[in-house]
Amino acid sequence: MSSSSVSELTPDLAARFARLALGHVTRPYPYKLDHVMTGDHDVLPPRVLHPIFHGSFDWHSCVHGYWLLARLLRRFPGAPEAAEIRALFDANFTPDKAAGELAYLARPASAGFERPYGWAWLLMLGAELERHEEQTWAQAVAPLARAFADRFKAFLPKATYPIRTGTHFNTAFALALAAEYAGQVGDQEFARLIETTARGWYLADAGAAAWEPSGDDFLSPTLVEAECLRRVLPTADFRLWFGKFLPQAAERLPASLFTPASVSDRTDGKIAHLDGLNLSRAWCWRAIAGTLALGDPARSVALASAEQHLAAGLEHVAGDYMGEHWLATFALLALEA
Repeated sequence: MSSSSVSELTPDLAARFARLALGHVTRPYPYKLDHVMTGDHDVLPPRVLHPIFHGSFDWHSCVHGYWLLARLLRRFPGAPEAAEIRALFDANFTPDKAAGELAYLARPASAGFERPYGWAWLLMLGAELERHEEQTWAQAVAPLARAFADRFKAFLPKATYPIRTGTHFNTAFALALAAEYAGQVGDQEFARLIETTARGWYLADAGAAAWEPSGDDFLSPTLVEAECLRRVLPTADFRLWFGKFLPQAAERLPASLFTPASVSDRTDGKIAHLDGLNLSRAWCWRAIAGTLALGDPARSVALASAEQHLAAGLEHVAGDYMGEHWLATFALLALEA
């Protein structure tokens, strides 16, 4: 998918992303389960365990594949793929199928299922469906979203430390997405908990060394932390914090944050994560730049780095299934930032 000159979401690119997602959200295999078995009775295929989210290689990728389709449908309701997306949602976003997903969560062995990455993406899907005129889908998914919001509310007060890895366990990324849901549905209790947690975990951070990337990062631990605080802090407070967190950003330092990652083997699912790192850095840099003051010299540097990372990542959204089943989601985040 050669898109090195693209810096915004065009109808053509949206259609290509939609076709990619439609090709994998119901693809049953290969599939990687996050599944604790307590006996032979738990040895079941994904489509039985997860009535909605049994495609896209794994549960969380399926969830954000549906988010991508919901987002594109709302933005481009007249797209050629719109009828197929609506039919898919009509078939899968039903109370019965959502009840099946809830039943899986109710298993005692599912307490840590998809924490926190899958939790956050399910909330993003719920928030996006709430924005649609067609509310049947949102109503079906809402109980599932509330269940994951409740899991966050139970987990965050006892999560003494953040998780700063560049993969699924990153807590800054989860809080950033969860904050969008809390705002969309008007859950002020949840929003306050997210802000309080983010401040406690990250507000004292300064002079980030940015020792990254690691070999399978798809998130920048440094930049996603900044994006998390950008979402929960007042603008003036964020600008002050960011100036201390990355005081040499205008000089493109630490250099690691301004250098797109190199991907040696896109058939290796972990190494292919690095294409996602480039896209998620583009998302963060764009969002951060949009919040910095117009006269801040770091702003133009952030925008330039965003475009460089976006060009490096967009070219590889399609090609091998190890990346193809999820990368378009992060491309969409970057293009919409």
